[in-house]
Amino acid sequence: MSEKYAPHIEELAKALNGIDQDDIKNEFNKLLKFRVPLDEAKRTILNKFSSKEGPEIKIKDIFQAPKSFTLNGRVLAVEKKSFVLKGETLNLYSGKVADETGVCFFTAWSDFSLKEGDIIRVHNAYMKHWNNRPELNFGQRSVVEKLPEDPSMPRDEQLFTQSKKIIEINSSDMLVSSKGIVTEMYHRDVSIKGTDTKIIEGVVADETGKLPFTSWLPMKGVDIGSFISFKAAQVRLFRGIPSLNFTNETSWEILPKDQSPFSKKDLISDESTSVPISSVLEKDGIFDVVVTGNIISVRPGSGIIERCPVCNRVIQNNICRAHGNVTGIKDMRIKAILDDGTGAVYIMLNKELSEIVFGESMEEAENIMKDSLSKDAVYESMKRSLIGSYLTVRGNSSKNEFGTTIVARSAWLPEDALLSRLECLLQKLPEDS
Repeated sequence: MSEKYAPHIEELAKALNGIDQDDIKNEFNKLLKFRVPLDEAKRTILNKFSSKEGPEIKIKDIFQAPKSFTLNGRVLAVEKKSFVLKGETLNLYSGKVADETGVCFFTAWSDFSLKEGDIIRVHNAYMKHWNNRPELNFGQRSVVEKLPEDPSMPRDEQLFTQSKKIIEINSSDMLVSSKGIVTEMYHRDVSIKGTDTKIIEGVVADETGKLPFTSWLPMKGVDIGSFISFKAAQVRLFRGIPSLNFTNETSWEILPKDQSPFSKKDLISDESTSVPISSVLEKDGIFDVVVTGNIISVRPGSGIIERCPVCNRVIQNNICRAHGNVTGIKDMRIKAILDDGTGAVYIMLNKELSEIVFGESMEEAENIMKDSLSKDAVYESMKRSLIGSYLTVRGNSSKNEFGTTIVARSAWLPEDALLSRLECLLQKLPEDS
Protein backbone atom coordinates (compact mmCIF):
# COMPACT_ATOMS: atom_id res chain seq x y z
CA MET A 1 0.00 0.00 0.00
CA SER A 2 1.28 3.46 -0.92
CA GLU A 3 2.62 5.66 1.87
CA LYS A 4 0.22 8.41 0.75
CA TYR A 5 -2.60 6.46 2.45
CA ALA A 6 -0.80 6.32 5.83
CA PRO A 7 -2.45 9.53 7.17
CA HIS A 8 -5.88 8.10 6.34
CA ILE A 9 -5.03 4.83 8.15
CA GLU A 10 -3.93 6.83 11.22
CA GLU A 11 -7.11 8.92 11.07
CA LEU A 12 -9.26 5.78 10.98
CA ALA A 13 -7.26 4.14 13.79
CA LYS A 14 -7.82 7.21 15.96
CA ALA A 15 -11.56 7.23 15.24
CA LEU A 16 -11.77 3.47 15.83
CA ASN A 17 -9.86 3.51 19.09
CA GLY A 18 -9.27 -0.08 20.22
CA ILE A 19 -9.32 -1.64 16.72
CA ASP A 20 -6.01 -3.11 15.54
CA GLN A 21 -4.39 -0.85 12.91
CA ASP A 22 -3.38 -3.88 10.82
CA ASP A 23 -7.05 -4.91 10.56
CA ILE A 24 -7.94 -1.42 9.35
CA LYS A 25 -5.06 -1.45 6.84
CA ASN A 26 -6.09 -4.85 5.42
CA GLU A 27 -9.70 -3.74 4.98
CA PHE A 28 -8.56 -0.46 3.39
CA ASN A 29 -6.35 -2.37 0.95
CA LYS A 30 -9.22 -4.66 -0.12
CA LEU A 31 -11.52 -1.73 -0.86
CA LEU A 32 -8.87 0.14 -2.85
CA LYS A 33 -8.18 -2.97 -4.97
CA PHE A 34 -11.86 -2.85 -6.02
CA ARG A 35 -11.39 0.83 -6.93
CA VAL A 36 -13.71 2.07 -4.19
CA PRO A 37 -13.30 5.88 -3.92
CA LEU A 38 -11.20 6.99 -0.95
CA ASP A 39 -13.98 8.77 0.96
CA GLU A 40 -16.38 5.89 0.41
CA ALA A 41 -13.73 3.38 1.57
CA LYS A 42 -13.21 5.32 4.80
CA ARG A 43 -16.98 5.47 5.45
CA THR A 44 -17.28 1.73 4.81
CA ILE A 45 -14.50 0.91 7.26
CA LEU A 46 -15.96 3.19 9.94
CA ASN A 47 -19.39 1.56 9.57
CA LYS A 48 -17.97 -1.95 9.60
CA PHE A 49 -15.83 -1.67 12.71
CA SER A 50 -18.12 0.71 14.59
CA SER A 51 -20.91 -1.85 14.36
CA LYS A 52 -18.77 -4.45 16.11
CA GLU A 53 -19.62 -4.65 19.78
CA GLY A 54 -17.39 -6.76 21.97
CA PRO A 55 -18.58 -9.27 24.56
CA GLU A 56 -19.87 -8.22 27.98
CA ILE A 57 -17.30 -8.68 30.76
CA LYS A 58 -16.98 -8.08 34.51
CA ILE A 59 -14.33 -5.92 36.17
CA LYS A 60 -12.60 -9.00 37.58
CA ASP A 61 -11.91 -10.08 33.97
CA ILE A 62 -10.49 -6.75 32.78
CA PHE A 63 -6.90 -8.08 32.96
CA GLN A 64 -7.67 -10.39 30.02
CA ALA A 65 -10.19 -8.09 28.32
CA PRO A 66 -10.65 -8.26 24.51
CA LYS A 67 -9.88 -5.23 22.36
CA SER A 68 -13.45 -3.98 22.67
CA PHE A 69 -16.09 -4.94 25.22
CA THR A 70 -19.26 -3.95 27.07
CA LEU A 71 -19.38 -3.43 30.83
CA ASN A 72 -22.00 -2.46 33.43
CA GLY A 73 -21.02 -0.66 36.62
CA ARG A 74 -21.60 2.13 39.11
CA VAL A 75 -19.54 5.34 39.00
CA LEU A 76 -17.96 5.69 42.45
CA ALA A 77 -16.02 8.88 41.69
CA VAL A 78 -15.43 11.17 38.71
CA GLU A 79 -13.14 14.16 38.23
CA LYS A 80 -12.62 16.53 35.30
CA LYS A 81 -9.00 17.13 34.29
CA SER A 82 -7.43 19.40 31.67
CA PHE A 83 -4.29 18.88 29.59
CA VAL A 84 -2.59 20.67 26.71
CA LEU A 85 -2.04 18.87 23.40
CA LYS A 86 -0.37 20.69 20.51
CA GLY A 87 -1.24 24.02 22.09
CA GLU A 88 -4.91 23.11 22.56
CA THR A 89 -6.46 22.67 26.02
CA LEU A 90 -8.50 19.47 26.19
CA ASN A 91 -10.57 17.82 28.93
CA LEU A 92 -10.77 14.25 30.12
CA TYR A 93 -12.76 12.65 32.91
CA SER A 94 -11.28 10.08 35.29
CA GLY A 95 -12.54 8.20 38.32
CA LYS A 96 -13.53 4.78 39.59
CA VAL A 97 -16.24 2.36 38.53
CA ALA A 98 -17.39 -0.79 40.33
CA ASP A 99 -19.52 -3.83 39.70
CA GLU A 100 -20.28 -6.80 41.95
CA THR A 101 -16.85 -8.32 41.18
CA GLY A 102 -14.44 -5.44 41.75
CA VAL A 103 -13.31 -1.83 41.26
CA CYS A 104 -11.12 -0.21 38.61
CA PHE A 105 -10.04 3.23 37.43
CA PHE A 106 -11.51 4.67 34.24
CA THR A 107 -10.65 7.47 31.82
CA ALA A 108 -13.30 9.00 29.55
CA TRP A 109 -11.91 11.02 26.62
CA SER A 110 -15.23 12.78 26.03
CA ASP A 111 -17.86 14.31 28.30
CA PHE A 112 -20.44 11.59 28.91
CA SER A 113 -22.09 13.64 31.72
CA LEU A 114 -21.04 11.06 34.31
CA LYS A 115 -21.97 11.67 37.93
CA GLU A 116 -21.05 9.88 41.13
CA GLY A 117 -23.61 7.15 41.81
CA ASP A 118 -24.67 6.70 38.17
CA ILE A 119 -25.20 3.13 36.98
CA ILE A 120 -23.94 2.88 33.41
CA ARG A 121 -23.58 0.45 30.55
CA VAL A 122 -20.55 1.19 28.39
CA HIS A 123 -20.49 -0.13 24.83
CA ASN A 124 -17.17 -0.40 22.94
CA ALA A 125 -15.00 0.24 25.97
CA TYR A 126 -11.37 -0.83 25.90
CA MET A 127 -8.55 -1.48 28.36
CA LYS A 128 -5.15 0.15 28.64
CA HIS A 129 -2.40 -0.29 31.21
CA TRP A 130 -1.45 2.77 33.24
CA ASN A 131 1.23 2.47 35.93
CA ASN A 132 0.98 -1.31 35.62
CA ARG A 133 -2.75 -1.22 36.34
CA PRO A 134 -5.51 -2.17 33.90
CA GLU A 135 -7.66 0.91 33.29
CA LEU A 136 -11.09 1.15 31.66
CA ASN A 137 -11.18 3.63 28.76
CA PHE A 138 -14.17 5.27 27.02
CA GLY A 139 -13.10 6.51 23.57
CA GLN A 140 -14.70 8.10 20.50
CA ARG A 141 -16.43 4.84 19.60
CA SER A 142 -17.77 4.28 23.11
CA VAL A 143 -21.44 4.74 23.92
CA VAL A 144 -22.45 5.27 27.56
CA GLU A 145 -26.01 4.37 28.53
CA LYS A 146 -27.52 5.39 31.90
CA LEU A 147 -29.34 2.50 33.62
CA PRO A 148 -32.03 2.47 36.36
CA GLU A 149 -30.95 2.13 40.00
CA ASP A 150 -29.86 -1.39 40.89
CA PRO A 151 -29.44 -2.21 44.62
CA SER A 152 -27.12 -5.12 43.77
CA MET A 153 -24.54 -2.74 42.30
CA PRO A 154 -22.07 -1.77 45.09
CA ARG A 155 -21.76 1.82 46.24
CA ASP A 156 -18.59 1.45 48.31
CA GLU A 157 -15.21 0.14 47.17
CA GLN A 158 -14.43 -0.92 50.74
CA LEU A 159 -16.48 -4.04 50.01
CA PHE A 160 -13.48 -5.26 48.04
CA THR A 161 -10.85 -4.58 50.69
CA GLN A 162 -8.58 -7.60 51.12
CA SER A 163 -6.48 -8.53 54.13
CA LYS A 164 -2.94 -9.32 53.02
CA LYS A 165 0.64 -9.69 54.13
CA ILE A 166 2.87 -6.80 53.04
CA ILE A 167 4.67 -8.84 50.34
CA GLU A 168 1.32 -9.86 48.81
CA ILE A 169 0.19 -6.26 48.12
CA ASN A 170 0.58 -5.62 44.38
CA SER A 171 -0.54 -3.58 41.38
CA SER A 172 -3.95 -5.26 41.15
CA ASP A 173 -5.03 -4.04 44.62
CA MET A 174 -7.07 -0.89 45.18
CA LEU A 175 -7.70 -1.10 48.94
CA VAL A 176 -5.98 -3.39 51.43
CA SER A 177 -5.86 -4.18 55.11
CA SER A 178 -2.80 -5.45 56.94
CA LYS A 179 -0.69 -5.33 60.11
CA GLY A 180 2.89 -4.27 60.63
CA ILE A 181 5.49 -2.37 62.60
CA VAL A 182 6.38 1.23 61.73
CA THR A 183 10.12 1.14 60.98
CA GLU A 184 10.48 4.71 59.64
CA MET A 185 8.37 7.80 60.26
CA TYR A 186 8.70 11.54 59.68
CA HIS A 187 6.48 14.59 59.15
CA ARG A 188 6.53 16.80 56.07
CA ASP A 189 4.78 20.01 54.99
CA VAL A 190 3.32 20.02 51.45
CA SER A 191 1.25 22.49 49.47
CA ILE A 192 -1.97 21.06 47.99
CA LYS A 193 -3.77 23.48 45.64
CA GLY A 194 -2.22 26.40 47.49
CA THR A 195 -3.05 25.09 50.95
CA ASP A 196 -0.27 24.02 53.32
CA THR A 197 -0.85 20.51 54.64
CA LYS A 198 1.14 18.41 57.10
CA ILE A 199 1.49 14.77 56.13
CA ILE A 200 3.20 11.76 57.69
CA GLU A 201 5.48 9.52 55.66
CA GLY A 202 7.19 6.34 56.68
CA VAL A 203 7.64 2.62 56.19
CA VAL A 204 5.57 -0.23 57.61
CA ALA A 205 6.91 -3.81 57.71
CA ASP A 206 5.95 -7.32 58.65
CA GLU A 207 7.89 -10.57 58.48
CA THR A 208 7.39 -10.75 54.68
CA GLY A 209 8.42 -7.29 53.49
CA LYS A 210 8.20 -3.49 53.70
CA LEU A 211 6.14 -0.77 52.02
CA PRO A 212 6.23 3.04 52.20
CA PHE A 213 3.12 4.80 53.46
CA THR A 214 1.71 8.33 53.44
CA SER A 215 -0.91 9.41 55.97
CA TRP A 216 -3.02 12.48 55.25
CA LEU A 217 -4.39 12.41 58.78
CA PRO A 218 -2.71 12.69 62.20
CA MET A 219 -1.66 9.34 63.69
CA LYS A 220 -1.79 10.13 67.40
CA GLY A 221 0.35 7.85 69.50
CA VAL A 222 2.07 6.17 66.53
CA ASP A 223 5.86 6.29 66.41
CA ILE A 224 8.76 4.21 65.15
CA GLY A 225 8.34 0.75 66.66
CA SER A 226 4.53 0.94 66.96
CA PHE A 227 2.65 -2.22 65.96
CA ILE A 228 -0.42 -1.11 64.00
CA SER A 229 -3.38 -2.68 62.22
CA PHE A 230 -4.96 -0.73 59.34
CA LYS A 231 -8.01 -1.23 57.12
CA ALA A 232 -8.96 0.19 53.70
CA ALA A 233 -5.61 1.79 52.87
CA GLN A 234 -5.38 2.93 49.26
CA VAL A 235 -2.72 1.28 47.11
CA ARG A 236 -0.79 3.71 44.91
CA LEU A 237 1.84 2.79 42.32
CA PHE A 238 5.07 4.45 41.23
CA ARG A 239 7.07 2.59 38.58
CA GLY A 240 5.29 -0.58 39.60
CA ILE A 241 6.17 -0.24 43.29
CA PRO A 242 3.10 -0.21 45.58
CA SER A 243 2.76 2.31 48.40
CA LEU A 244 0.02 2.83 51.00
CA ASN A 245 -2.15 5.92 51.36
CA PHE A 246 -3.97 6.41 54.67
CA THR A 247 -7.00 8.64 53.95
CA ASN A 248 -10.37 9.46 55.50
CA GLU A 249 -11.53 5.98 54.44
CA THR A 250 -8.68 4.28 56.31
CA SER A 251 -9.07 3.12 59.90
CA TRP A 252 -6.12 2.09 62.05
CA GLU A 253 -5.29 1.16 65.63
CA ILE A 254 -2.22 0.55 67.74
CA LEU A 255 -2.02 -3.07 68.84
CA PRO A 256 -0.49 -4.38 72.08
CA LYS A 257 3.15 -5.39 71.77
CA ASP A 258 2.42 -8.97 72.79
CA GLN A 259 0.16 -9.42 69.72
CA SER A 260 3.03 -8.96 67.26
CA PRO A 261 3.91 -12.28 65.57
CA PHE A 262 7.35 -11.02 64.53
CA SER A 263 10.35 -9.49 66.27
CA LYS A 264 10.46 -5.71 66.37
CA LYS A 265 14.25 -5.83 66.67
CA ASP A 266 14.61 -7.80 63.44
CA LEU A 267 12.40 -5.48 61.42
CA ILE A 268 13.92 -2.21 62.62
CA SER A 269 17.47 -3.50 62.06
CA ASP A 270 19.03 -2.20 58.86
CA GLU A 271 20.42 -5.65 58.09
CA SER A 272 18.53 -7.58 55.47
CA THR A 273 18.77 -11.01 53.86
CA SER A 274 19.22 -11.49 50.11
CA VAL A 275 16.33 -13.04 48.23
CA PRO A 276 16.53 -15.10 45.02
CA ILE A 277 16.38 -12.92 41.92
CA SER A 278 13.66 -15.22 40.56
CA SER A 279 11.30 -13.97 43.30
CA VAL A 280 12.02 -10.37 42.27
CA LEU A 281 11.20 -11.14 38.63
CA GLU A 282 7.76 -12.46 39.64
CA LYS A 283 6.54 -9.03 40.84
CA ASP A 284 5.94 -5.71 39.07
CA GLY A 285 7.93 -3.89 41.75
CA ILE A 286 9.35 -4.41 45.24
CA PHE A 287 10.24 -1.80 47.83
CA ASP A 288 13.60 -2.28 49.60
CA VAL A 289 14.82 -5.60 48.25
CA VAL A 290 18.30 -7.15 48.57
CA VAL A 291 19.84 -9.47 45.97
CA THR A 292 23.29 -11.01 45.61
CA GLY A 293 24.89 -12.38 42.46
CA ASN A 294 27.65 -12.11 39.91
CA ILE A 295 27.99 -9.25 37.45
CA ILE A 296 27.76 -10.96 34.06
CA SER A 297 27.68 -7.80 31.93
CA VAL A 298 28.51 -4.09 32.23
CA ARG A 299 26.18 -2.27 29.88
CA PRO A 300 26.86 0.61 27.47
CA GLY A 301 26.11 3.93 29.15
CA SER A 302 28.33 3.06 32.11
CA GLY A 303 31.32 5.22 32.98
CA ILE A 304 31.66 9.00 32.77
CA ILE A 305 28.46 10.63 31.49
CA GLU A 306 27.01 14.14 31.29
CA ARG A 307 23.60 15.23 32.57
CA CYS A 308 21.31 18.13 31.76
CA PRO A 309 21.58 20.77 34.53
CA VAL A 310 17.79 21.34 34.33
CA CYS A 311 16.17 17.88 34.19
CA ASN A 312 19.13 15.59 35.04
CA ARG A 313 18.67 13.53 31.85
CA VAL A 314 21.75 11.95 30.31
CA ILE A 315 22.81 14.08 27.31
CA GLN A 316 24.92 13.48 24.21
CA ASN A 317 27.09 16.19 22.61
CA ASN A 318 25.59 18.80 24.97
CA ILE A 319 22.10 18.22 23.55
CA CYS A 320 19.18 17.50 25.91
CA ARG A 321 16.03 16.04 24.37
CA ALA A 322 13.91 18.37 26.50
CA HIS A 323 16.06 21.52 26.79
CA GLY A 324 18.19 21.62 23.65
CA ASN A 325 21.75 22.94 23.90
CA VAL A 326 22.99 22.87 27.50
CA THR A 327 26.27 22.78 29.38
CA GLY A 328 26.38 19.30 30.81
CA ILE A 329 27.27 18.30 34.36
CA LYS A 330 29.70 15.37 34.63
CA ASP A 331 28.56 12.27 36.49
CA MET A 332 29.50 8.60 36.77
CA ARG A 333 27.34 5.50 36.89
CA ILE A 334 27.34 1.73 36.43
CA LYS A 335 24.65 -0.11 34.48
CA ALA A 336 25.09 -3.86 34.79
CA ILE A 337 23.36 -7.23 34.80
CA LEU A 338 23.43 -9.24 38.03
CA ASP A 339 22.79 -13.00 37.91
CA ASP A 340 22.43 -15.41 40.85
CA GLY A 341 21.58 -18.60 38.96
CA THR A 342 17.84 -18.22 39.49
CA GLY A 343 17.49 -15.17 37.24
CA ALA A 344 19.06 -11.88 36.19
CA VAL A 345 18.21 -8.21 36.78
CA TYR A 346 19.53 -4.90 35.57
CA ILE A 347 21.17 -2.82 38.29
CA MET A 348 21.82 0.92 38.32
CA LEU A 349 24.51 2.41 40.59
CA ASN A 350 24.91 6.18 41.09
CA LYS A 351 28.24 8.01 41.34
CA GLU A 352 28.86 7.30 45.01
CA LEU A 353 28.13 3.59 44.69
CA SER A 354 30.04 3.38 41.39
CA GLU A 355 33.12 4.80 43.11
CA ILE A 356 32.84 2.16 45.85
CA VAL A 357 32.29 -0.80 43.51
CA PHE A 358 34.66 0.32 40.73
CA GLY A 359 37.32 1.30 43.25
CA GLU A 360 38.12 4.59 41.49
CA SER A 361 36.83 8.08 42.27
CA MET A 362 35.24 10.10 39.48
CA GLU A 363 38.35 12.30 39.36
CA GLU A 364 40.54 9.21 38.93
CA ALA A 365 38.15 7.87 36.29
CA GLU A 366 38.41 11.16 34.37
CA ASN A 367 42.20 10.81 34.44
CA ILE A 368 41.86 7.32 32.93
CA MET A 369 39.83 8.85 30.12
CA LYS A 370 42.33 11.70 29.57
CA ASP A 371 45.38 9.40 29.58
CA SER A 372 43.87 7.06 27.00
CA LEU A 373 42.34 9.85 24.87
CA SER A 374 39.16 7.76 24.64
CA LYS A 375 35.76 8.62 26.06
CA ASP A 376 35.04 4.87 26.37
CA ALA A 377 38.16 4.12 28.45
CA VAL A 378 36.31 4.14 31.79
CA TYR A 379 33.56 1.90 30.42
CA GLU A 380 36.14 -0.57 29.09
CA SER A 381 38.01 -0.48 32.42
CA MET A 382 34.77 -1.18 34.30
CA LYS A 383 34.09 -4.20 32.11
CA ARG A 384 37.56 -5.63 32.74
CA SER A 385 37.46 -5.17 36.51
CA LEU A 386 33.78 -5.85 37.32
CA ILE A 387 32.57 -8.72 35.15
CA GLY A 388 32.47 -11.82 37.34
CA SER A 389 32.48 -9.81 40.59
CA TYR A 390 30.25 -11.04 43.42
CA LEU A 391 28.01 -8.15 44.51
CA THR A 392 25.11 -7.43 46.86
CA VAL A 393 22.68 -4.67 45.91
CA ARG A 394 19.88 -3.12 47.95
CA GLY A 395 17.19 -0.89 46.46
CA ASN A 396 13.77 -0.75 44.80
CA SER A 397 12.92 -2.97 41.84
CA SER A 398 10.61 -2.06 38.98
CA LYS A 399 9.56 -3.82 35.79
CA ASN A 400 8.95 -2.52 32.27
CA GLU A 401 8.96 -3.91 28.74
CA PHE A 402 12.78 -4.16 28.84
CA GLY A 403 12.96 -6.23 32.03
CA THR A 404 13.37 -5.73 35.79
CA THR A 405 15.72 -3.07 37.15
CA ILE A 406 16.96 -2.43 40.68
CA VAL A 407 18.02 1.16 41.34
CA ALA A 408 20.57 0.64 44.09
CA ARG A 409 20.42 2.55 47.35
CA SER A 410 23.45 0.69 48.66
CA ALA A 411 25.85 -1.90 47.27
CA TRP A 412 28.77 -3.83 48.67
CA LEU A 413 31.10 -6.74 47.99
CA PRO A 414 29.97 -9.44 50.42
CA GLU A 415 32.29 -11.84 52.15
CA ASP A 416 32.77 -14.50 49.53
CA ALA A 417 31.61 -17.59 51.43
CA LEU A 418 32.72 -19.77 48.55
CA LEU A 419 32.47 -23.03 50.50
CA SER A 420 28.86 -22.48 51.54
CA ARG A 421 27.95 -21.46 48.00
CA LEU A 422 29.49 -24.65 46.63
CA GLU A 423 27.62 -26.74 49.20
CA CYS A 424 24.37 -25.04 48.20
CA LEU A 425 25.02 -25.82 44.51
CA LEU A 426 25.91 -29.44 45.28
CA GLN A 427 22.64 -29.90 47.17
CA LYS A 428 20.75 -28.89 44.02
CA LEU A 429 22.44 -31.57 41.91
CA PRO A 430 20.57 -34.87 41.30
CA GLU A 431 21.64 -37.68 43.64
CA ASP A 432 22.91 -39.84 40.78
CA SER A 433 25.22 -37.08 39.43
